[in-house]
Amino acid sequence: RLRPVLMTAMVAAFGFIPMAINTGIGAEVQRPLATVVIGGICSAALLTLLVLPVLYIAFEKD
Repeated sequence: RLRPVLMTAMVAAFGFIPMAINTGIGAEVQRPLATVVIGGICSAALLTLLVLPVLYIAFEKD
C-alpha cells in the first residue's frame, strides 16, 4: 500500500503547487490556503504510512 498512498499524496500536493506560487490577483488568499492544504496532505500521508501501522500493532488482540 506504500505506492498508492505516496502517489495519491504527491499528485494532490503537486496539483496545489501552482496555487502556492501564484503572484497574480487573489494570491494573498490562495497562497496560505495552498500551503496549508499541501502540508495537510503530506502529514496525512506520513501518518497513514507510519503511525497507523504502529497503532494496529499496539492494539492488536491476541
